[in-house]
Amino acid sequence: MADKFRITLGQLNPTVGDIDGNAAKARSVWEAGKAASADMVALPEMFITGYNAQDLVMKPAFHSRAMQVVAKLADECADGPALAIGCPWVEGAELFNAYLICQGGDITTRLFKHHLPNETVFDEVRVFNAGPLGGPYSVGNARVGTPICEDAWHGDVAETLQETGAEFLLVPNGSPYYRNKFETRLNHMVARVIETDLPLIYLNMVGGQDDQVFDGASFALNPGGVLMMQQPVFDESVTHVDLARGAKGWLILSGEVVNHPDEWEQDYRVMVTSLRDYCAKTGFKKVLLGMSGGVDSALVAAIAVDALGPKNVRCVMLPSEYTSTGSLEDAKSCAEILGCQYDFVPISDIRAAVTQTLAPLFSGSEPGLTEENIQSRIRGLLLMAMSNKFGEMLLTTGNKSEVAVGYATIYGDMAGGYNPIKDLYKTRVFETCRWRNSNHRDWMMGTAGEIIPASIIAKPPSAELREDQKDSDSLPDYPELDRLLEILIDRDGSISDCVEAGFDVEVSRQVERLIYLSEYKRFQSAPGTRLTKHAFWLDRRYPIVNRWRDPYSSPIN
Repeated sequence: MADKFRITLGQLNPTVGDIDGNAAKARSVWEAGKAASADMVALPEMFITGYNAQDLVMKPAFHSRAMQVVAKLADECADGPALAIGCPWVEGAELFNAYLICQGGDITTRLFKHHLPNETVFDEVRVFNAGPLGGPYSVGNARVGTPICEDAWHGDVAETLQETGAEFLLVPNGSPYYRNKFETRLNHMVARVIETDLPLIYLNMVGGQDDQVFDGASFALNPGGVLMMQQPVFDESVTHVDLARGAKGWLILSGEVVNHPDEWEQDYRVMVTSLRDYCAKTGFKKVLLGMSGGVDSALVAAIAVDALGPKNVRCVMLPSEYTSTGSLEDAKSCAEILGCQYDFVPISDIRAAVTQTLAPLFSGSEPGLTEENIQSRIRGLLLMAMSNKFGEMLLTTGNKSEVAVGYATIYGDMAGGYNPIKDLYKTRVFETCRWRNSNHRDWMMGTAGEIIPASIIAKPPSAELREDQKDSDSLPDYPELDRLLEILIDRDGSISDCVEAGFDVEVSRQVERLIYLSEYKRFQSAPGTRLTKHAFWLDRRYPIVNRWRDPYSSPIN
């Protein structure tokens, strides 16, 4: 019996719904595996359809096409290594998240996911039926066990596979990024290895899908949790993993271990990747944004340039009479450093015309927030007109702090198609600007050096909708606000938790009130990059109509 086994891993970027395109990618990896004399070629979870296809996967025409294409792939890949690929599968009236093993021209094994995730961004219980606990399958001279993604986060599937003869574990995944998630994944997989005393190969996809980015970082572990191979984050890769059989069974041979960057670089890479793939997969080649001279729009412009290149980014300054000279200078300077097209479109005359038009209706009332918001809505109108005319997707620039408390104008600065910094608190916006000014990587399409002027980072944040306005006029200072938001949103904490952390009870209540009141705005906001487990959209779902407020009182006796 041969004592070697080679598996080729395709850490690739599928596109949801592009079944034929994903099949072509799978075929290419299979050919690479065949050329390398692999015994098996593996693709990630639900690769043929892309992940997460959500309710689309329930459409009969969709999943039927996916099944047909994999059957065709099996036929085309008959003469060579086994092909393992994720695909929806129907048996009777049930739809499964399946992993299909193709050998000799046929689909010889169908594995069904047992544990369906039903938290954060996952709704698999809504979409799929749970499969039974299964056993291993044979490929060449090896018995392989395959827990599908979530199955490997629970001990029972791997234990059953080990007890029924699996000699090593292959775990295909569609696992999206959140900050510092890799350590969590690794710890779970180490636990499976220690429990079963089997080698484990973890295969994840890469690329952006709506708000989520799949970060790859595939790896392999030997018994005892010894790391034998680790792939890069975010990059597509085709890797050959070799195993050798000894007296104690199969062991993974040493491979390349790629070091991963820190959380600041990974967060920035995720924002760049999500925007790049969102544009590529929706067909947009260019973007535009309102350039205010503030830190948020400067960072979004930098992300856009790094994602798409400077020639594909349009920055538009739309000043009113309240726009400071410093903001005018900073916006132009930043756009020029980035190499973007810079357009100057004053709105004072339009604002005056709108004000005059509304004057008979508003007579007798004092100017206030309504008039301030008119400026923002004029900007939204003009930016959307440019988006329509030039075919450039409009980016919104509201950070997580603003999105959380509604410090944004619906149908104004919230207008747009995508928001790369939607899950980035204001304090992290500042730090991310400093990080980008000090760092440059090959995957960035922008230049190195200080691309965001220091004057933008240093000035007090302001919407500049009235004379001498500052964000702190309406909100707690951002370091305080962000700490409160981390308690109330990221930790789902209470007013008591805020008070225990040292915050004033009335300030805490004010912030909680703003969060709840702004739900309707977030419901209508543009999608944006997910960086945490508590991003606004699928991670956090609250009712728009909601009279609950934390009473902050003694327990009811």
